[in-house]
Parts: sequence; C-alpha cells; structure tokens
Amino acid sequence: MTNTEDALAVCDRAGRTYSRGETAVVALHDATCAIYSGQQIALMGPSGSGKSTLVHLIAGLDNPTVGTVAWPKLGRREDLRPGPIGIVFQAPSLLPPLDVIENVALPLLLRGLDEGVARESAYDSLARLDLLGLAEKLPEELSGGQSQRVAIARVLASRPQLILADEPTGQLDHETANHVITILLQAAVESGAALLINTHDPVVADRLEIRWTMTDGRLTTNHAVKSGRAFS
Repeated sequence: MTNTEDALAVCDRAGRTYSRGETAVVALHDATCAIYSGQQIALMGPSGSGKSTLVHLIAGLDNPTVGTVAWPKLGRREDLRPGPIGIVFQAPSLLPPLDVIENVALPLLLRGLDEGVARESAYDSLARLDLLGLAEKLPEELSGGQSQRVAIARVLASRPQLILADEPTGQLDHETANHVITILLQAAVESGAALLINTHDPVVADRLEIRWTMTDGRLTTNHAVKSGRAFS
C-alpha cells in the first residue's frame, strides 16, 4: 500500500466473517483501501456483495476479524462519531420521539456542545437543505425523501471530514434520489470532506470521481479517476 499517513481511513487486508464453523459466512475478503480528503468514491456492487460490511468497518461500527482498519488523520475509533465521520443510512434513522430540529441537534449535544449552539448549528444545517419548514415536525409526519434529507442535515451539522452514505437512495424515487446525491456532493465539495457512497445504481456512481467495485466480498479499487460530473 502507498503512503497512508495523510489518509482519513485505511483498511489493510481487512476481512469480516460472520458466525463460525459450518455456518461461517465470509462477507469481506482482505480489503485494502484508503480514503483521502476531498475524494468522491462510488462503491459499486450488487446487494449482498459486501459493500455495507466494508462501510461499517470504515465507520468503526464493526471490527474486522482479520486485518486492520485505522484512521490516521481522524484519531481514535471512539472519537469518530459523532464528529469526524458522518453516516447516512438507507433506512430511516431519525428518533421518533424527537422533532426534526431535536434530531439534527442530538449528535452535537452528545459531543458536549451547549444546547443553544447545537440548535443554532442544526437550524443552519436545515437551512442549507431548505428544510426549515420541517423543524418542528415529528419523523412520522415526513415523507421518505424528507426523512432522508433531514438525516443528511443531521450528518452535515457535525461538519464531518468523511461522509459515508450506505445506499442512501435505495428507497427513494428517481427525482428525490438525484436531489439527495446532489446535496451530498455539494456538502462534500463545500467542506472539503471525503465522500463514499455505497450504491448499486450506475447513474449514482457516474456522478462521483472514483469507482470501487465489490464482487462476492472482494474489493477492487484500481479504477481510473473520472472527470467528475458532480452537479450535472
């Protein structure tokens, strides 16, 4: 592997096996990769190919059973979230008892920010996504597209250096999906953050500069960097 001292996240022959013995399932085989500031990466592959497993390892949500995962520029695993790494999931991830502004402010409060500062940052993030009109609504009052955009606002409020989006458009219609990807790309460009989107949609992948592929748990990262069409 090339010099990774400036990488945000590094996997070195990282693998993940679930269960043991005859029921063991190898979800990821010896993945080696690195993510640097400003990169826009599409992680392609069919459902069940190991994409989400890799994203969870990079996010520090799970441990590899072989190999290592490290975050040279971000620090210790326990300091990754909320903060340096932001994660957008496919499924709705808002807390039902909290209204939108409370959902967006929550990660900032968990980091120890003053409540007033946290709410101000949350309002700023919602404003960037044209969501201020939803601030006092509960998650059950939102459409799927609105919920996903609020989840993105929550991630962006923490100003992460690495944004990981795990099939963020999988449950959205084409128009809403296109809008969500545009928001993620714009936010990454404006902040200088790295962005990795796990997707099986070639239309989504074609909007990012770098393409990685996953096939049966095996990662390939040596695809050429494309001329990005981020906001087309």
